[in-house]
Amino acid sequence: MAQFGEGNTMALKSHICEILGIEYPILLAGMGGASIPALAAAVSNAGGLGVLGAAACSPDQLRSWIRQTRELTDKPFGVDTLLPASVRRGSAPQSGAVPENPMALLGEYQQFTRDFMEREDLPEVDAAMAMRAAGAPEMGKGGPQLFSREFFEAQMEVVIEEKVPVYAAGLGNPGPWMDRLHSNGTKVMAVIGKVKHAQQVVDSGIDMIVAQGHDGGGHNSPIGTFSLIPQVVDAVGDRVPVIGAGGISDGRGVAAAMILGAVGAWVGTAFLATEEAGIERFQKEAITESGDADTIVSRSMTGKPARMIRNKWADAWVAAGKEPLPMPYQSMISGPVMASGIKAQRKDIMPGFAGQGIGLIHSIRPAAEVMRDLVDGAERALADARFYS
Repeated sequence: MAQFGEGNTMALKSHICEILGIEYPILLAGMGGASIPALAAAVSNAGGLGVLGAAACSPDQLRSWIRQTRELTDKPFGVDTLLPASVRRGSAPQSGAVPENPMALLGEYQQFTRDFMEREDLPEVDAAMAMRAAGAPEMGKGGPQLFSREFFEAQMEVVIEEKVPVYAAGLGNPGPWMDRLHSNGTKVMAVIGKVKHAQQVVDSGIDMIVAQGHDGGGHNSPIGTFSLIPQVVDAVGDRVPVIGAGGISDGRGVAAAMILGAVGAWVGTAFLATEEAGIERFQKEAITESGDADTIVSRSMTGKPARMIRNKWADAWVAAGKEPLPMPYQSMISGPVMASGIKAQRKDIMPGFAGQGIGLIHSIRPAAEVMRDLVDGAERALADARFYS
């Protein structure tokens, strides 16, 4: 928990700070496309732990990002990638009701995309732009297929070779790489959304867990943040530190997570509307213009349930009664729309992923300023909680 400071203040500290070598128990969520070297370094330099959102980075790009981050900060930082178990086993991940044979539906679904783009008067984009928008790396000849077993293994080799301070599995269990990561001194964490998942990764020798609830942006849990954090703490908190996540957008949210038993907070959406974030300016503006009821959970972008700002593309799938394809196939369908929406700067088409705390964000600011407000707000909230106890 936080430590008492002078007078009626409470310093925002916990034992996770010593474990990770950071000043404050606030971690940047590894958000794909947003948590780039500039943002990760800014958060680390401000006293937190910056984490690169590297899920779709090719091995070469990942290595470049790690080295760029080291040039921007001498503080600890992390790398976040995805390790979905079903892909590692060589089959497509299943999430909800999905077509049994995704490849057989590609033609039909690609026509659905073309019809949507024509209806919305979206500009045409080339295949490379569509793949980048969907998160696909520029692999070059002979590179592993996106989100294949070979792709994940190649990413993990870079993480190990570069001896990053912290590795975060944004999805899945890093158990197969645990010994090699630990031999490098790398601290390993996993983002989970259910108690049973927490128990599984703890048994693999994980160093800490991020319990991310349904309030969070991007891929998230079916369980609400306030319900998930204490249940995970009760289940595994005596074995590993638990970090709270999901809709935490100001210092009061950080304090609430810690009062629920977490030792810190994994924060994403609050850092999206920063100068350093890797998303487009119009997407940052969409965040500052949105409120608490403006996000939805949809599989229309990636094939897995993900919280995003409501948009016409997601609504079109509901209206058509169509089930999106599983990851990674859905990205082949959504990629052209995502790229075209970005090219046209359409907030109603591609506003981006965001958590339910979005209504607390009102301006685009430097990451260091956001970090300072998170710390100050958490310290005030914890002091108030102490006063009322």
